[in-house]
Amino acid sequence: MTGRGCTDEGDASGVSRPAAGACAVSGAAEPEILVEGLSKRFGRREAVRDLSFAVERGGFLAVFGPNGAGKTTTLRVLAGLASPTAGRVLVAGMDVREDPLPLRRVVGFISHNPLLYPDLSAYENLRFFADMYGVGVDAGARDARIAELLERVELPMRRNDTVRTFSRGMRQRLAIARAILHAPRVLLLDEPHAGLDARAVGILDGLLAEIRGDHTFVMVTHSPLHGLAMATRALVLDAGRVALNEVCDEGGREALAGTVRARLSAAVPEVAAVRP
Repeated sequence: MTGRGCTDEGDASGVSRPAAGACAVSGAAEPEILVEGLSKRFGRREAVRDLSFAVERGGFLAVFGPNGAGKTTTLRVLAGLASPTAGRVLVAGMDVREDPLPLRRVVGFISHNPLLYPDLSAYENLRFFADMYGVGVDAGARDARIAELLERVELPMRRNDTVRTFSRGMRQRLAIARAILHAPRVLLLDEPHAGLDARAVGILDGLLAEIRGDHTFVMVTHSPLHGLAMATRALVLDAGRVALNEVCDEGGREALAGTVRARLSAAVPEVAAVRP
């Protein structure tokens, strides 16, 4: 299977970005993420069982399922933080079983834990991760990239405040800045809306829409409303297996939301009843 890939262009920060429009490709493109027969065991417990799916470059996969369905385990495998027990997993053409360092340079990961240092300021946190990833050709370019991202996540006035003083929503926005600091090709999000109030959810959704064209996304969520808003494909997991794997397009989004809710209701009735 062959197709047109994204091209990259540089900017003053020294970080490569996908060229405008280059990620708007069809399902015929080479997959950015390819999962074939993935299984993951923890002792005698099999968290993921024979899981297969693909995400095209520039695509957005929304992953649903009850607690314990294997959603977070799957994300951790994609991020190179957990090794598969069986199966084949390629991310940006790299096998996740091999050296994780090159993989982590093309992946951004946002988990329940924002992975920020509470006693450092917003700027100091981003500077630490920028230096770790080698962002920018020099300190000036690095700081320009940090300033740009603080503007994008609406935190420029809090750049010198310690993260300990931030609300949950502010920490989540700063975590997104951390995750995209090195311009990763793939962005993995594990329930990014959890614990946010309505205003923070609106800001987060706006930010995700703004960066939508720059990355391939995999987002775990309990909410069809948020998950399908930008999705190109929906995946429902139940007991570590695929219960639904469907293309999501504009015309069929509402019908697919109903199907997802029905699958979630069949797995755990309270999920469909509580979530929008």
